[in-house]
Amino acid sequence: MLDNPRLRPPGGTGWLAWLRNYRKAWLGGDVTAGLVVSVMIIPQSMAYAMLAGLPVEVGLYASILPLIGYALFASSMTLSVGPVAVTGLMTASLIAPLAPVGTELYLQLAIWLALLSGAMLFILGLLRMGFLANFLSHPVISGFLSGAALLIIFSQLPHVFGLAALPRTPGELTGQWTAMNSLVTAMGLVSLGWLMYARSRLAGHLVKLGLHVGIARLAARLAPILVVVLGIVATAGFDLAARGVPVVGDLPAGLPSLQWTTPDWSHLRVLLIPAALISLVSFVESVSLAQSLARRKRESINPDRELLALGAANACAGVSGGFAVCGGLSRSVVNMEAGANTPLASVIAAGIIALLVATLAPLFAHLPLVVLATIILVAVTPLIDVVSLRRAWDYDRAEGLTLLLTAIGVILFGIEGGIILGVCLSIASQLWRGSRPHVAVVGRVPGTQYFRNVNRHLVEIEPQVLALRIDENIFFANTKAVEQALLDAFHDYRDTRHVLLILSAVNHIDSTGLDMLSEITEGLAERGVRVHLAEVKGPLMDQLTETDWIGHQVGEVFPSTHIAFNTLANLKQSEDTAETEPEST
Repeated sequence: MLDNPRLRPPGGTGWLAWLRNYRKAWLGGDVTAGLVVSVMIIPQSMAYAMLAGLPVEVGLYASILPLIGYALFASSMTLSVGPVAVTGLMTASLIAPLAPVGTELYLQLAIWLALLSGAMLFILGLLRMGFLANFLSHPVISGFLSGAALLIIFSQLPHVFGLAALPRTPGELTGQWTAMNSLVTAMGLVSLGWLMYARSRLAGHLVKLGLHVGIARLAARLAPILVVVLGIVATAGFDLAARGVPVVGDLPAGLPSLQWTTPDWSHLRVLLIPAALISLVSFVESVSLAQSLARRKRESINPDRELLALGAANACAGVSGGFAVCGGLSRSVVNMEAGANTPLASVIAAGIIALLVATLAPLFAHLPLVVLATIILVAVTPLIDVVSLRRAWDYDRAEGLTLLLTAIGVILFGIEGGIILGVCLSIASQLWRGSRPHVAVVGRVPGTQYFRNVNRHLVEIEPQVLALRIDENIFFANTKAVEQALLDAFHDYRDTRHVLLILSAVNHIDSTGLDMLSEITEGLAERGVRVHLAEVKGPLMDQLTETDWIGHQVGEVFPSTHIAFNTLANLKQSEDTAETEPEST
């Protein structure tokens, strides 16, 4: 399986690996995907820049060079990076306490947040720290995304109704409601209705009309383009901006300049923790998505190279006046469905976006903000993962609680507080499980070499041999529980002369656990009971070999429970014979 070339990225490993073995047959799919994705990214990037509290052109800038930077190191052939809802929200929530929204300082901090995040990701990639993707469990990620989605929805409601902020009372709403608010709300409802229809029903209806399934799906995913075009046409044609409808406003002409100013060191120092948080979340989200896409195409990804690629993408976002980026679900799926074979599709998309920004940017000045708000609402609603919550709650109540409390933590305490709470809950649940180890008395299934729990199966036992299987690593949090389980079992089997500890499920015993086992062994020895081991794994045996516990206190170490059971049973019989011989003489 590992030698199957389809499971490896087309180009192997290293800088521009995919380009070295590029095939002419892939070019058509890459060009098509680049064209389709570029059209899709433009409204999304503007919407997510608005979500981040930044000028909409910043989102466009973050959709050009970052795509090229990612392509330099990418191991995923279909992941498409750029501004996403989560990085937009995190940028806003992490920078808002440091500078007023809309100020030059706010913009510079957003740029430097992307630069610092890119530097951190790139350094982690050089250090081969791709395993960090495993540090956030699925319940924590799902809870974080669900809570973030709810925050995003609440933040966009004022734009949907044309309000400066959500009113706190019905009277306050009535007092500030005007004809303009009704017009904006009507535009928002029409836009929202179309986008929801396009997401759920449009593809199916197009297929019924005779359109190919793949083309129908792409058309449905590109539905926001129609909303953008109609919004611009309606606003410009009926001069809705003069009636008070909020619009994007004038955009700077041309491409971004590759320069920035450096804030005070005090501001940069405060950005270090936010940059670490946004780096971790964006990496985990991007790698999870890249792995899912790679499985569909029977390819594989390299997490270390993804760190380098995301680091380069964020660094490019910073130097070109953009904000933090990561892999986006909808654009990546569209990229794959449009036929992308390599990251060249993203490079082509970047070129097309650059061309459009340089030539057509003034047209976006007429785009109503309500249209961008509805695009955000429809994009983030699927992030509210009720299915995962229900599944986790039914299967493992602790994980379900972690998911739920992480989401609530994000809503109540913000991005940083929610992530920290989720990680703490995840660690606490693991410690709680580890502190309640399963210790089973086992016996032999008649006529076999298998040993099973005496409480679950009909098994044979030797009255003077107590076989105990410990199904957990032995460490400081569960030593008391393991000790109590051993003593309870010894109390239930009072004829015990030999205790056999089966360590097939034990990978590690810390010093606290070793001290406990040594004390138990010493106490049992005073009662004439000998402790033996079975099925000790090699790495654990290497660790225990030099200890006094193995060297002087433990009896025998058996390779299998079957051998141990037979040996100790025969040893018990010989001991019984030795005890009866003096009486017979």
